[in-house]
Amino acid sequence: MSETDTARSVTGEDEVVDLCRELIRIDTSNYGDHSGPGERKAAEYVAEKLAEVGLEPRIFESHPGRASTVARIEGEDPSRPALLIHGHTDVVPANADDWTHHPFSGEIADGCVWGRGAVDMKDMDAMTLAVVRDRLRSGRKPPRDIVLAFLADEEAGGTYGARHLVDRHPELFEGVTEAISEVGGFSFTVSEQRRLYLIQTAEKGMHWMKLSVAGTAGHGSMIHRDNAITELSEAVARLGRHRFPVRVTKTTRAFLDELGDALGTELDPENMEGTLAKLGGIAKLIGATLSNTANPTQLGAGYKVNVIPGEATAHVDGRFLPGHEEEFLADLDRILGPKVRREDVHSDKAVETTFDGALVDAMQSALVAEDPAAKAIPYMLSGGTDAKSFDDLGIRGFGFAPLKLPPELDFAGMFHGVDERVPVDGLKFGVRVLDRFLDAS
Repeated sequence: MSETDTARSVTGEDEVVDLCRELIRIDTSNYGDHSGPGERKAAEYVAEKLAEVGLEPRIFESHPGRASTVARIEGEDPSRPALLIHGHTDVVPANADDWTHHPFSGEIADGCVWGRGAVDMKDMDAMTLAVVRDRLRSGRKPPRDIVLAFLADEEAGGTYGARHLVDRHPELFEGVTEAISEVGGFSFTVSEQRRLYLIQTAEKGMHWMKLSVAGTAGHGSMIHRDNAITELSEAVARLGRHRFPVRVTKTTRAFLDELGDALGTELDPENMEGTLAKLGGIAKLIGATLSNTANPTQLGAGYKVNVIPGEATAHVDGRFLPGHEEEFLADLDRILGPKVRREDVHSDKAVETTFDGALVDAMQSALVAEDPAAKAIPYMLSGGTDAKSFDDLGIRGFGFAPLKLPPELDFAGMFHGVDERVPVDGLKFGVRVLDRFLDAS
């Protein structure tokens, strides 16, 4: 057998695990500034893998080291609207001392690939590469054009990745009307006869904000009524303990109805504790979609133990439901009080689309073909993705990175967590589903 024949005989299932491991081994930690290693090496790796099968990928560098890779695959019918498949190559940082296996080793253990990015989201990057490479090696064109985008900076809001491309190079996405990406398509096992696959059709908006209080500086030994730290601490504590009211969006209502049918019980969003108790491992993902949220994440003040500082600061991760941004901001100002200054460090909109159409049908048919117990249902993501940027181009976004998961795996805990890992069988399942999805879409 010639080298060419050998290359053609390699399938997407054969190479997806190695692709995922190799991507994990490229440290692309994003610290929210430019202090990390950047995504350039990952962008070059992806470009090389795409070029090997005949594509002409382009690398776009928005800042030294902050690089994204884009390529276009011609479909059987270029007159049809194109499909975008996008993923990010950056990851949140990881402290190796906390992990069972080194976070950038890509080690295989207990049937899983371990490492930072294993589910967020180098698994989907690897599945996409594997499917595309397989199809191009075997000469199988997709029904319509596909744009591939492997993006920088998603973990810090996408400024140097998706947002840069949308603002500076919108022509790359000419003709694209729909997109798939991360945090959707994963299974939730109800029983052996029913597995629900959660398709992300909405995501909360964000206000990452800095809070500051000005006070009077002075000596630490004096009685001091105007202490900035005291004022800010009390405000942050009020905010951190506040429970925002339940607001059920159309996506969450549809999710609860579908899940209730599968469980044979009605799920009451007004009884959050009772509802979440029935959701098992996905309770973390769903719980935060029932209301706005604001979590204090950083505090800063002072420079010496006997000096009362003139200012104290805090950072807060705020997320709001679609259609509830004004309510959220009004609640924030009421809770914080007049002495706290609030300013955004990064903000972005909420997005929501309907769960219908040919693309949704293609997801369902591809899932059922590989898992007869599958049913696709919509849900809202409590975080945010690059879909926000592509929404500005009128691109309808879905989270569809298909994984069939063991029921005992705490999938929600994998995101930004210690010992992040993805099942080997899940990666191979995802390749098969994505391949069928492309044929049906």
